[in-house]
Amino acid sequence: MTYRVKPFLLVKKNGITRGTKNGGAFMEQNSQTHRNNLRMQLMEAYGRVVYSYTAHWKKVDFLSKKNKIIKYTQIILSALTAGGFISSVITNETALTYVSGVCSAILLGITLYFKDFNLSLEITRHSSVANALWIVREEYISLMTDFSNLSNDEICDRRNQLQKRTAEIYETAPKTDSKSYEAAQKALKCEEEQFFTADELYQLLPIHLREEITNNTQTNSSQQ
Repeated sequence: MTYRVKPFLLVKKNGITRGTKNGGAFMEQNSQTHRNNLRMQLMEAYGRVVYSYTAHWKKVDFLSKKNKIIKYTQIILSALTAGGFISSVITNETALTYVSGVCSAILLGITLYFKDFNLSLEITRHSSVANALWIVREEYISLMTDFSNLSNDEICDRRNQLQKRTAEIYETAPKTDSKSYEAAQKALKCEEEQFFTADELYQLLPIHLREEITNNTQTNSSQQ
């Protein structure tokens, strides 16, 4: 038995190469598959940026709380040390001298332990990274919003630019820890921290825009 293989999906007519019906359908299907893959890739990249953005802000929160505790502890110990010393001189109480000495030793230990940690600088660095990622996040949202009106080449070009900018941000970004990542995961999945409900968005709008949306909604309802 002899099998004949369908020769060529492209035919030449009047000097112009054209796709046959089957070949055109294949190309169209392949293009749609590629477009769907692009959308999925953008969604995944957006998700990673949102996680990183939230994790850096959680790290800022933790560092800020830690910095405040250290500062308040140092102030309290300094006050106890000075107050105990002055009181011991005035009252000649030996116990106050011991208390002052203990407080002074604890204060010295805390100061020496944290002398190599610049928490204020770390807070600034994480804040800067989060701010830079916020811009990238918003541009990903804009790209996905404009997705239907863009060609595949335009989408790929903007995607590549965003990938490059994100890589540049990560290259100099300070590391987050598991605690920050877990806090970010909880905030995004359980508390929906980075998102708004439709009612919340409506309440955030100025009054004239609320009225416009309400009027448009009523008009559409009456037309239906």
